[in-house]
Amino acid sequence: MAQAGKGKLNYRCPSCFMRDLDIDMFYDSEKEEYYCIRCQYHGSEKDVLEKNEMARFRYGAMLKRFTSF
Repeated sequence: MAQAGKGKLNYRCPSCFMRDLDIDMFYDSEKEEYYCIRCQYHGSEKDVLEKNEMARFRYGAMLKRFTSF
């Protein structure tokens, strides 16, 4: 998903991303947390980054070609 501005990088919703949906999260400055408009997920920046790292682990070997098992 393209970003419109040159500000801070938007985060993807980890819950939606695990279901292969690419949804950007919005930031609530009053609660100091990120939230998704598509699902019920909300969390701090640290929580979002940890869960997105789990998604990267899931797809880590996607481009590797395995020739022996």
